Amino acid sequence: MGQPIPARTDRDWWRSAVIYQVYIRSFADGDGDGTGDLAGLRAKLPYLAELGVHALWFTPWYVSPLKDGGYDVADYRAIDPAFGTLAEAEKLIAEARELGIRSIVDIVPNHVSDRHWWFRAALAAGPGSPERALFHFRPGRGAHGELPPNDWPSQFAGSTEPVWTRLADGDWYLHLFTPEQPDLNWAHPAVRQEHEDILRFWFERGVAGVRIDSAALLAKDPDLPDLATHPEPHPFVDRDELHDIYRSWRAVADAYDGVFVGEVWLPDAERFARYLRPDELHTAFNFSFLSCPWDADRLRAAIDTTLAEHAPVGTPATWVLCNHDVTRTVTRYGRADTGFDFAAKAFGTPTDLALGTRRARAAALLSLALPGAVYLYQGEELGLPEAEIPVDRIQDPMYFRSQGADPGRDGCRVPLPWAAGMPYAGFGSREEPWLPQPVDWASYAVDLQQDDPDSMLTLYRRAIAARPLFGDGPLTWLPAPEGVLAFTRAEGMTCMVNLASAPAELPEYSQLLLASGPLDDKGRLPQDTAAWLRS
Repeated sequence: MGQPIPARTDRDWWRSAVIYQVYIRSFADGDGDGTGDLAGLRAKLPYLAELGVHALWFTPWYVSPLKDGGYDVADYRAIDPAFGTLAEAEKLIAEARELGIRSIVDIVPNHVSDRHWWFRAALAAGPGSPERALFHFRPGRGAHGELPPNDWPSQFAGSTEPVWTRLADGDWYLHLFTPEQPDLNWAHPAVRQEHEDILRFWFERGVAGVRIDSAALLAKDPDLPDLATHPEPHPFVDRDELHDIYRSWRAVADAYDGVFVGEVWLPDAERFARYLRPDELHTAFNFSFLSCPWDADRLRAAIDTTLAEHAPVGTPATWVLCNHDVTRTVTRYGRADTGFDFAAKAFGTPTDLALGTRRARAAALLSLALPGAVYLYQGEELGLPEAEIPVDRIQDPMYFRSQGADPGRDGCRVPLPWAAGMPYAGFGSREEPWLPQPVDWASYAVDLQQDDPDSMLTLYRRAIAARPLFGDGPLTWLPAPEGVLAFTRAEGMTCMVNLASAPAELPEYSQLLLASGPLDDKGRLPQDTAAWLRS
């Protein structure tokens, strides 16, 4: 077991951190009931310390009916009993910090669960009540109010389901996601005050940061106009009112030296950068890199665009290959279309896992050599592929709201394999986990990889440990053949990635620090291979 990494004392730790995303339900099961929990996670903290990560991002662990994987929150100040207790969460935050690992919680401000007490009170109070003013309740259109108030589309890709649900009293309420996730009215001061109090609640329990779900969706045009006739400015995406909200949030975070990372999907670079001004969010997720195909020119363009977007506001970029919503890297890179698009997901897509694994190893070294912070989704360090979930076991609402066209996101959320010789690959369950594991899942287990010098886990451990050698300087591209990416940051350190069809000659070097695969018999870098070199 390696030594715990030292705690970083500078306030800018987040600018170059490796942050590990924990989907608690699938990480480790401490009580054997088939669901991952805080007890299981606490037991695995030494593993995460040895991996070398600087922080953990926990996807929602709050009380929830789990209609959308926990992103339907019924109580932001309580841990769901399936995962543990608030006291256990406080212990986890403290124990992780002792190992030099900070904690980031997930806040879901656009909506709550229909089990949240605010919404239950709104249902009971009736039309026109103050309780309903906290949400978006409206009368319907048509002669008898039988038509939805507007034409807004669902935020689930491929969904044809309406975003309005009608109640027996005639009112309709807005939900950009599922009917069990009513949207909050962010024009109401009580909504703003409540969320600032929630931020303080978690900062006071020792968390270092907050990830903001669907960060560009909160504010709505108060008239709720049809999108077809009022496309600009957009009635519910990237509204100018959002920036005042996040300035207020930033004041809260600054009082605790806390940081924010926003889930901001925007094609407009200038609009995106506005969220990263010094008095708003610290960072935002980089979706152009995540969705980029395995193509040298397009990857270089995505990297350049990302760095250019962040340069005017002096904010570090973030790099991520996969998350709890996205097809796992090994699978995506093993397909004919190596990009990612929610609308393109389909059952039965042919996949070459050997090819995908080779590319995923190279992509790991590419992402970890780039300037900024890196987010690592649990299981990526094991090289897990996307699992095919039997139709009768799928739980993700994306599948149901697309009438079965979209396979959903459960395939990247399958419980992790820890020990090859144990039931359910050592996940910890006495009974089958909440999602079924593929028959070969044990072959990816931690105990098989931890002492294997050629495993994906060993590659990630070595890369994270060596990553500081690239320093804090800017990226400088080096001359390279077509299909090859090569750049330096610190003097004497080079990252080279070969996406061309032929082996590539390496520049002169004194030490091959790390390679995602072996060099060929002439010392060249093979196709779909990356190397870190010291000159």
